[in-house]
Amino acid sequence: MPNVVLKLENVSKQYRLGTIGTGTLSHDLNRFFAKAMGKEDPTMKVGVVNRLDTVDGRYVWALQDVNIEICEGEVLGIIGKNGAGKSTLLKLMSRVTSPTTGEIKIKGRIASLLEVGTGFHPELTGKENIYLNGAILGMTKKEISSKYDEIVEFSGVKKYINTPVKRYSSGMYVRLAFAVAAHLEPEILIVDEVLAVGDADFQRKALGKMDEVSKSGRTVLFVSHDMGAIRRLCKRSILLSGGKVNLDGNTEEVIEYYLSDASNQVSRAINYGGGLKSEANELILNSIKIVDANNSTESLLSNGNPVYIKVNYEVLTEIRSMRIIAQLFTTRGDELFYSSDFVTWDRGMPRPAGKYESICEIPGNFLNAHKYLVRILIDVPKDKVLIPQTETISFTISELEYDQMGISLGSIPKGILHPKLKWEINKIS
Repeated sequence: MPNVVLKLENVSKQYRLGTIGTGTLSHDLNRFFAKAMGKEDPTMKVGVVNRLDTVDGRYVWALQDVNIEICEGEVLGIIGKNGAGKSTLLKLMSRVTSPTTGEIKIKGRIASLLEVGTGFHPELTGKENIYLNGAILGMTKKEISSKYDEIVEFSGVKKYINTPVKRYSSGMYVRLAFAVAAHLEPEILIVDEVLAVGDADFQRKALGKMDEVSKSGRTVLFVSHDMGAIRRLCKRSILLSGGKVNLDGNTEEVIEYYLSDASNQVSRAINYGGGLKSEANELILNSIKIVDANNSTESLLSNGNPVYIKVNYEVLTEIRSMRIIAQLFTTRGDELFYSSDFVTWDRGMPRPAGKYESICEIPGNFLNAHKYLVRILIDVPKDKVLIPQTETISFTISELEYDQMGISLGSIPKGILHPKLKWEINKIS
């Protein structure tokens, strides 16, 4: 019989929009007495769907009637669109906040990485924060000391370990915080999309460590928009949508459902109203478009013509070595390739403040007739991520080059790529 270490029963979380509290003393007292007597909150509004683009009443359900059982040694992937309730779910499991209704049962110690610098005191050094985090997890000083060298080595910040962490970059913060959480052996490790802040080398190390943690019999909960990482680590995943569990099951099936559903709903353009800002306000991402040679986002795309990915952004303060990365995926979540504008901008020379458009051309006669997914990532290599992986944007190659010529070849292999390669035909007799 599997040993259940984390169980959520009819868990819901409600937030009030705009302000903290109910707004009046009488409502606050009514809420307090109702809770003390085990009754339902009288200020709650039922039947409101959580949508980010509309305001319906003063309350919003971030989660509704969530029921999950997680067993010892299980690695659970949690996926969903922005605003689906993923981070709220992790905060409830980590006891950062409490559920409005329902019950959460936890067996064992929990270590969580929910955002950059979780659990760190900015005035303390890296070394002091290692011991502080260990103490919070209930470890003795002797236990922490036995893991200290491994933590420092894994984090890669040995040179700065005696420096106050307020002087660390976001990438250094995450590397040290993850190293502490993974090496101090909690029974349950919870990791949010925070790993996206680290560089590619550290992400590979972190994923390898989480795999190692799970094989040691501990439980891992992993939230990510990187479907490749979810597929690699998790046999089971849940899909959240609108604060509810939409699907719970085999990771392959959950990812395929999520991506095919997303690709059916997302257009070939994303416009960020006020702009999507980087953490330190160096850059604003304005829009992403997938167009044809006529700059149209509506026309059919064919295999014989190029496809252009256009990224419109504004650099607010000069950035050295930044790059715009376009990642191309299948609807199963397999990454076909990535390409960046790094070399095009003179190999990372400073990019002065100003408005820009980076354009990636996917040549004609390269992709087969299929549906594809695109995400954009903006970073400074080996330093920090400016804009993590964006929402999915999709496009479909609807026909092949010879379809336009009226030539029918009947059934042909349906691989992902269909390049027009050089062939020679020599008559030898």
